[in-house]
Amino acid sequence: MKRTVYIGLGSNLGDKKENLAKALKLLESADGVRITGASSIYQSEPWGVKDQDDFLNQVIEAETELDALALLHLLQTIEIDMGRQRAAKWGPRNIDLDILLYGDEVLHSKELQVPHAHMRERLFVLLPLQEINPEIVFPDDGTSLREVLVRVLVRERNAIKKL
Repeated sequence: MKRTVYIGLGSNLGDKKENLAKALKLLESADGVRITGASSIYQSEPWGVKDQDDFLNQVIEAETELDALALLHLLQTIEIDMGRQRAAKWGPRNIDLDILLYGDEVLHSKELQVPHAHMRERLFVLLPLQEINPEIVFPDDGTSLREVLVRVLVRERNAIKKL
């Protein structure tokens, strides 16, 4: 069964734009995944660990026949193939790929939480997501993307800018 998924991409090491482009190309060539939309690229301050370079972020919409864990493993394989090192939580990285939403499913396992645990706090996820599909409703509590975005925009007015 095909599901619409939203995936967050981020990079703050090396050629950040090239890292996003390469990850997008690898996703486009993966079996069982078809990209149906991509946001603009946004520059954002680091989240969690502040003492590092700014990030470039993007969100893509895709259709997939893969189950959620298979999609997660595909994203992790792409990260590894691109040379990602997991040295510190929320530390610098050349590429980060996160499942934000997986259809209308709510998933809580040791490996994967969907909707993504921190996406409602991050403008660098919410703004590009809104650019692709402003009608999103979070499947776990029925809150609209617009409601969440307004709350976060009030809190973090200058944390992100569109490139």
